[in-house]
Amino acid sequence: MGDREAEHTVPRTELEQIASKISDLNKWREIFSFHGSEISHTTHQRGQGSAGDGALGAGAPAGTRPSDPPCAVPRALLVPPDTGGQPISLEMATSLRKLLFGNVFHIFSCEWTRAYFRFREPYSDLAYALEAGKGGTRTILMAVQAHIIKYLLFVRNTEYTHLERLCRISRQEQGEALAAALADTLWAAGGDGRAVVCLVTAAVRVTPSRDYKADNFTERIQLFEFSEKAAAQEFIFDHINCFKGEGSHGVILFLYSLIFSRTLARVQEDLDCAATPLLKFSFGNITCTQAVLSLLLTGRASPHQLDGGQEPGPSGAGVEAWRQRVPVGYLRWGRAPAERQVCPWLRTPRLPVWLCGISGRHSVLFGTDSLLLSDWKRERVFHLYFYNGQQEQTTTAHLTIDTHSHHWEEDQSEDPSRPEKRRPSVEMAIRTKWAGATVSWNGTDPFF
Repeated sequence: MGDREAEHTVPRTELEQIASKISDLNKWREIFSFHGSEISHTTHQRGQGSAGDGALGAGAPAGTRPSDPPCAVPRALLVPPDTGGQPISLEMATSLRKLLFGNVFHIFSCEWTRAYFRFREPYSDLAYALEAGKGGTRTILMAVQAHIIKYLLFVRNTEYTHLERLCRISRQEQGEALAAALADTLWAAGGDGRAVVCLVTAAVRVTPSRDYKADNFTERIQLFEFSEKAAAQEFIFDHINCFKGEGSHGVILFLYSLIFSRTLARVQEDLDCAATPLLKFSFGNITCTQAVLSLLLTGRASPHQLDGGQEPGPSGAGVEAWRQRVPVGYLRWGRAPAERQVCPWLRTPRLPVWLCGISGRHSVLFGTDSLLLSDWKRERVFHLYFYNGQQEQTTTAHLTIDTHSHHWEEDQSEDPSRPEKRRPSVEMAIRTKWAGATVSWNGTDPFF
């Protein structure tokens, strides 16, 4: 019996050792691959001699030493030293890192450093749409997407109506919409009184110390503060490629701008002195916490801001009740029984645009009728549109919502989570706002 046990024990131990070595090998391969691609990309940029290089000089960037690691951001996307602004300090960089990760030694993954605001083709069915992957940056990209839709549908002056306002836009108009969306979000985080825009310079502004792990990106940040939203929006548009250019680290730059617009101290206050950082590690991925989501939607990084709360008042109850609502709303639904409901004032925004958190993934739901949420008569039968950010989606999904259908004939005692009673997750999210509504996909196969 002992010999038989030994025969099984030895192979199992050897397999565990092999599995451990493979895991370590994959980890180091990713690290070396990432740093190798940075060096290769930067070397390629230096050898191009593009028009963008001329502004910074043909030699090494000012403020760098031969021993400095290369910056992964292309030179054409680095702001010249005479642009102005305030350089980031070691104290600011340290506090920022602690707010994001809870310590000063974690840095962003390849997925995050490669993320930027990339639009679909102009003058197409999805000209308004950003591409969003399945990783942790998706939350930020889709929140900004909601603000882009709000701008294109309800703010921008144009001769087009309905969905034409979204698809008949040029590449320049895509940049204008992105600048407006970023400025709106930063301005709200600044309490409607300030906005801070973070860009990257060639010079290293922070000397790393033993107590801070440099990433060769944060140490090059330059902060530009504005006391007028229009000026911030114009500045962002003038430097829009710093957010939508490949290699720009655009999503990280926007997240930094969001935090500095709110201020490091206020973000810490919003967190209620909690030790929980703004980002969390989950199965090797870096994802946004509810505090980041709250900062994107409400301008405050409160982890409890999205839950509970009081109804802002019935539709049409007065201008003050309407003003209390946020411009972009939030709907959330998950199959987990413990999923908490979103507060009523986020389910009823001023305009019919919602960021949707569906089973942990984010997408956008919107309508083209600006008065939809101001007149209850318009909420009987109406149209909404859905975009999930995935490359596989080639057209905007058109949904018809009927809130006066015969839903009361359903057996209310039956559990909707039962397999035979399950409906598409998007429909369940819609029902958190309009209970019992029926949803028609108008010929499109239901997805998400």
